[in-house]
Amino acid sequence: MLKKAFIQIYTGEGKGKTTAAMGMALRMAGAGGKTLIVQFVKKRRCSEHIALTRLYPSIEIRQYGRGCFIKRKPNTKDKEAAKRCIADLKELIPLGNYDLIILDEINVALNHQLIDIKEVLDLLAIRNKRTEIVLTGRNAPDALIEQADLVTEMRNIKHYSKNGIKARLGIEK
Repeated sequence: MLKKAFIQIYTGEGKGKTTAAMGMALRMAGAGGKTLIVQFVKKRRCSEHIALTRLYPSIEIRQYGRGCFIKRKPNTKDKEAAKRCIADLKELIPLGNYDLIILDEINVALNHQLIDIKEVLDLLAIRNKRTEIVLTGRNAPDALIEQADLVTEMRNIKHYSKNGIKARLGIEK
């Protein structure tokens, strides 16, 4: 579908990285393309998962994560899950079966040393050149930023979570 595809990064401390990537999946579905969303950290099915897969069979979501690391540190099982994800991606990415591949929270997986930066750079090197790749998550490493064609940093200026407001159905989950 795409004549030339790029590598994009959505990073930063602010809200909206995954949401921006999901919007791209929606746009790709509208254009008749096929999308793979791979989640490295998240395990909970959110409202956007339900809507995207219900409305658009061309969007596939695979979750490898075992949960966020807000209240706990990653363990061996988290690392094993991330390694399984990388192994699967090594097979999927070069095939060109997807117009868009979203690697959601891959930067978090890197930051928590679940995977190695060389593994991610190797994935980008073997990608089908007509497949757009989007990497999300805080703390994108410089090596990925150098490889990317587009980098957007989400900056948190004010957030209601500081007032004890939890994630709300239909907005954050």
